[in-house]
Amino acid sequence: MARTRLLLFALVWLSCVWFGSWALNPNNATRIYAGMALVERGDARIDQYQALTIDKAEFDGHVYMDKAPGMTLLSLPAMALADKIGPPIEYIPPTLYDARFEHLVTVRLRLAVAMVSALIAALAALAMHDLGLRLTGSASGALVASLGFALGTPIWGWSTTLFGHAPVAGLFVIAVWALWRAGEGHAIRLAAIGGAALGLAVLIEFEAALAGSVIAIWGALRLWRVDRRAVAAAAAAGLMTLLVPFTAYNMIAFGTPFRLGYQGVVGFAGMNEGLFGLTSPKPMVLLKILVGMRRGLLWVAPVLVPAGIGLWLLGRKHRGLALMLATAALTVLLVNSAYVYWDGGHSTGPRHSVPAIGLIAIGLAPFWASLRYGWERVVTVGALLISVTINLMIAAANITTPDTYRFPLVDPILTDWRVGMLRTLPSDLLGWSPMAGASTYLLIAVSLALLLVRRMRAT
Repeated sequence: MARTRLLLFALVWLSCVWFGSWALNPNNATRIYAGMALVERGDARIDQYQALTIDKAEFDGHVYMDKAPGMTLLSLPAMALADKIGPPIEYIPPTLYDARFEHLVTVRLRLAVAMVSALIAALAALAMHDLGLRLTGSASGALVASLGFALGTPIWGWSTTLFGHAPVAGLFVIAVWALWRAGEGHAIRLAAIGGAALGLAVLIEFEAALAGSVIAIWGALRLWRVDRRAVAAAAAAGLMTLLVPFTAYNMIAFGTPFRLGYQGVVGFAGMNEGLFGLTSPKPMVLLKILVGMRRGLLWVAPVLVPAGIGLWLLGRKHRGLALMLATAALTVLLVNSAYVYWDGGHSTGPRHSVPAIGLIAIGLAPFWASLRYGWERVVTVGALLISVTINLMIAAANITTPDTYRFPLVDPILTDWRVGMLRTLPSDLLGWSPMAGASTYLLIAVSLALLLVRRMRAT
């Protein structure tokens, strides 16, 4: 089993590292600029980069990133490493269309993805595998769930960025796994892991507190009957993981712990509506989030259809767990539908709904375990392969499709593949052609996948 999980980790981590997003995308860039400022100057001001990103906040005449600080703080080791292996970007005049400046930012994004986004995705895949195995006893079902989650959905594409959506989804999976395991033994240690995962999720995206609270309440009720000390351990770990780095960042950036970057957002008037842009859920928007041609989740992750059925099947044996997963996932979707900028601007699929993906994908293991006939499994594997193919195309081409496209899977995603406009690690940093980079990835990934299947059949 250890070798199986090592192969799974390698496949998911490599897949996320191999492909990439545009480093100067405003959402990536504002986090990178803040990280560089912290490493190179010891403050969080991004004044000199303000013309290079629309995602920014202004306080007292200075410009800062407008995001929760989690991804920036987690990426600080990558920023420091980039300064060690190359020139500090502080001494390069920042220009949006300067090739040298873009290259240096790309190096920092690539290192941060490898050390943060891809790492969380791979660890979450391992958590999904172990949880699926424990819930169903099916090694093949556990593998289907973990691969479906990590590579059969936009978790893959968003894990090539510094956006917080995929890491939050991964941390939700890790939290559910840890809190479930805590109910079976080693309660205090595992509860602390679960609590820390939830605290880190909120540090990355503040709205994660809503769905995260559903998970936390379920975990507390589950652990209260096992060991009340575990509840305290989870709460303490969660609060420390959230409050200590948040306070430290705020003191460095603003000189006060009582400030959110969103309070100073520049250029997005909708953020003044409701609570930082959150109003009330809208049924028609929710429908567009699920099946709309432009942003529909099920178009970019069809594997979530059997996963949803699997959650219902899971409820027959583990009603509390299934109810929690469905409630937390629905909370994410409703929050997305209540957001003024619900479509996420430049996005392939509904990026604000990505944190729900892992919660739903857990249902893949019980769905697979319920299948009784060979043809059912063939159809399910086919659906998984279709989902993986779709998300390979998205991850390699463009996870941040401009909002002017009617059906992004055809244009620009398929169009970009036809003309070879892909972002791969070898083409970005080693001068390879994009198609050569993609072909090399397929050779390595298929080899790892075949080894995984072989290991699964041997267990």
